[in-house]
Amino acid sequence: MNLKIFISVLIVVFVGTIFLLRSNDNGGNVMAETTGNKKVLVAYFSASGVTAGVADRLAKATGADLFEIKPEKPYTSADLDWTNKRSRSSVEMDDMSSRPAIANKVADMSKYDIVFVGFPIWWYREPSIIDTFMESYDFSGKQVVPFATSGGSGMGKSGSIMQKLAPKAKVDDGKRFSSGVSEADLKKWASNWL
Repeated sequence: MNLKIFISVLIVVFVGTIFLLRSNDNGGNVMAETTGNKKVLVAYFSASGVTAGVADRLAKATGADLFEIKPEKPYTSADLDWTNKRSRSSVEMDDMSSRPAIANKVADMSKYDIVFVGFPIWWYREPSIIDTFMESYDFSGKQVVPFATSGGSGMGKSGSIMQKLAPKAKVDDGKRFSSGVSEADLKKWASNWL
């Protein structure tokens, strides 16, 4: 009986300590706990909202800042019709030099150590707007970790393409997630870099 009470007290003390650490003088922000001294950004492009949901959960799981990569000219459903070889997305993906313009900018990319870059898989790789993003900043010395959403296609050569676009960064191969991936699973995966 005394052993059960002792264990119960230990559990209460442990949980209380975790709570206090999480709500310390940083206003309850757990980023210091989850990322150490590393500053993390989750940047993403989402055509239909699926990648946005995963990016939001990843940012919450890691305490990261969140940035949406917005095309200067938003994509319409006709633009995204992959069955039409003349649709905007088909034309962009057929031309490896295509660089769709981005409407917004990360205010200070230099402050980030780790950048998770999310996107839907288009034609077995990252959309061309991600190539624009990768060429728009100096990623020297940064860890860049791609993540993607797809109904079934893998990452393809996304990691190696992104590495060529940011040669002074360390770009990981990344991972594809389903739309319903949990925040806990994302946190576990992200812990490889945090």
